[in-house]
Amino acid sequence: MDYPDNRDELFVFDFTKGYDTDFIRSKEWGIGKYNEKRSNMYLESMYNNERNVHMGVDIWTQSGAPVFSFWDGIVAYIQNNDQPGDYGPTMVIKYELNDSPLYALYGHLSKESLTMVSIGQEIKKGQKIATLGGEQVNGGWAPHLHFQLSVEDPQEADMPGVVAAENGEEALRTYPDPRIVLGNLY
Repeated sequence: MDYPDNRDELFVFDFTKGYDTDFIRSKEWGIGKYNEKRSNMYLESMYNNERNVHMGVDIWTQSGAPVFSFWDGIVAYIQNNDQPGDYGPTMVIKYELNDSPLYALYGHLSKESLTMVSIGQEIKKGQKIATLGGEQVNGGWAPHLHFQLSVEDPQEADMPGVVAAENGEEALRTYPDPRIVLGNLY
């Protein structure tokens, strides 16, 4: 993402009390927190009315905003998770950090993003890899990037963006805090 120059412009949302699309749209930039237990947000059947602990960082802004790679990597997986409430167009890039593989999921992208890079393609730090999708293609969400890390190979362009509370400890080990590569966003 191309963040605003002044980090004070990043509004930090509190989704523990619910999801308000109109309020989200009133902010030019917003951050949704990692490891946040969210209320009344994941209502689609795929969440089984129990998955609500967020395992990534959400960066809320306008549809069409560019998305950039945080480091050099290789495109591992691309797919369209097109069910309501899902990610929509999604990609996973494999990075090597500290001599260990680290996978990053970029979700809620535009359909055009599915053809902007290809599986096996080498990506450079700062390279534009995608753009954000609108509600009609990104699972029905207000435009944002769901950015999530995994220390395990997900085997596809998908990861559980939210988990049930009873799976939280294991999820924290598998899906580390994205701020380790994005910096202190909040």
